[in-house]
Amino acid sequence: MNTKLTEKHLTGMNGAYAALFTPYDAKGRVNPEMIGKIINYGIKNGLNGFYLTGTTGEWWLLSLEERKLVMETAVKAAKGRCKLIAHVGANCTDDSVVLAQHAAKVGIDWISSITPQLYRNSFEAAYYHYKTITAATDLPFMVYSMGAALVPGRDIRFFDLKNVKGIKYTGRDYFAAQCLKRKVGKERIWFAGCDEQLLCGLALDNVFSGGIGTTYNIIPKHFVNICKFAAKGDLKTAAKWQDEANRVVELMVESDNWSYRKAMMKFIGLDCGCFRKPFEPLTAAEYKAYAKRFAALGIVKQDQAQ
Repeated sequence: MNTKLTEKHLTGMNGAYAALFTPYDAKGRVNPEMIGKIINYGIKNGLNGFYLTGTTGEWWLLSLEERKLVMETAVKAAKGRCKLIAHVGANCTDDSVVLAQHAAKVGIDWISSITPQLYRNSFEAAYYHYKTITAATDLPFMVYSMGAALVPGRDIRFFDLKNVKGIKYTGRDYFAAQCLKRKVGKERIWFAGCDEQLLCGLALDNVFSGGIGTTYNIIPKHFVNICKFAAKGDLKTAAKWQDEANRVVELMVESDNWSYRKAMMKFIGLDCGCFRKPFEPLTAAEYKAYAKRFAALGIVKQDQAQ
């Protein structure tokens, strides 16, 4: 695990980050109070920060005003105790610029963006999208690569853009990641984005400096310990934590209804509501059956976050 980072924006960034769930109240509105509780729970268990309104945070189901609210609330709740990365990706690049400028205004540490997801989802489109966003503020920028193939000889161009200081790589081609990191040739931070393979990325030692993921909200201590023991070179102990975390991941991803992911948060005492439509809310019977299976893993206790 690469922890020797000296550049101004990179120092102290390594470690485990939760891709924050966006919680809703009983009326389906963003719940600022619960954002604070999730952040406090994560910090208490050693998380180094949070990635706001990303894929886990339902960015494509939130209005711009709601995304701004999440940023503002997170800054108030964190009180400088952790790092905050705001995902500002949007289908319209101008919306991303608005969000990036708001992030800078309210005190977010970093911004990040996924590539265009509907129109023009090519490399040149992504390059133009990122170039426009990074020109809008002086905040350090993190590329968000999700599901797309890394092409080192091509993707190196991203790292020549203004303020591009890192990447969140949610993929499994660690050879390509290693090749791209080598080609970049300057100090940049890399985060692994596949929860179930965090240790695989950290085992490369000089490529990834931490991880960002969904399951970190639920069992933060597991991912903190994976990072901690990997940094010490104790891969055997880190692997035990990864193996246990993967039992939670396995249960979490078995359904394509992401409301089950938030059901895990409800079980530990942090009720985030359900994911917004088109995801279906769970019935009382569905939740009860799922909670029973979650409890049977013996990894978490009900209401442990309260």
